[in-house]
Amino acid sequence: LATFVIIERMIFYTITLRHARSIESMLSNGEGDSEQIIGQFESGLSVPAEALRRMVAARQRIQNRHDQEDISEAIYLSLKAKLQHRLWILDTAVTAAPLLGLLGTIFGIIETFGALAQSGISDPASVSASIGTALFATALGIAIALYGLIFFNLFQDRVERIGEHLRII
Repeated sequence: LATFVIIERMIFYTITLRHARSIESMLSNGEGDSEQIIGQFESGLSVPAEALRRMVAARQRIQNRHDQEDISEAIYLSLKAKLQHRLWILDTAVTAAPLLGLLGTIFGIIETFGALAQSGISDPASVSASIGTALFATALGIAIALYGLIFFNLFQDRVERIGEHLRII
């Protein structure tokens, strides 16, 4: 599940960041008006184009710079949910994976005690196999958490970078 979210969010953030840079460049270079720029990004999935579309629609309500800042901040906050969509799954996986690894460790130790109770210390092979299972569960939980944490932090950075571009737009 974490891998699915990572792949989907990686594609989404790459496209969104590309759109944000492109729109920002078009606006700063004066390449057409806002309506023409929005038309180039017809896909309803483009968060930067949606931000620009909403800002253009709210243009009539803007009377001073304070109104412009308030409206642009409101637009950013409403679109931030799209940017953070499904990141909670990754955050939950990062948190839960070590706990599930610890649970596997506990079951492995219980299995070890069961093997010791049945055969005593005379069968070291069954004791070592159970301890190996316990250590494997811990290592797997930590590895999954680290894998998810790296991408979660990367995606948080992408949300901030895209947010900066949206504020500029």
